[in-house]
Amino acid sequence: MQGRDGLQPVRATIWVRGRVQQVGFRWWTRARALEIGLSGYTSNLGDGRVQVVAEGLHGECEQLLALLRGPDTPGRVTGVTEIWSATGEGYDGFAIR
Repeated sequence: MQGRDGLQPVRATIWVRGRVQQVGFRWWTRARALEIGLSGYTSNLGDGRVQVVAEGLHGECEQLLALLRGPDTPGRVTGVTEIWSATGEGYDGFAIR
């Protein structure tokens, strides 16, 4: 996969576990992603997790991951899992779904 060199955009698909629904987590995630300059979306999943799909430079996606794992997230995060891939057709902005 291209992108780990920081020069090509990548996609990080992230799943966040814990008490992360009904606490403003998606709104907070969107705000952080836009501050960093990422595009993509965040959505609630039926099993209580939140999914985040972020596209941007590898280092920018790593910044978002660090924030999601950090102490200042809304609710209570008990785990974060991610996979890396090439970007798709791209996203216009960062949406809450």
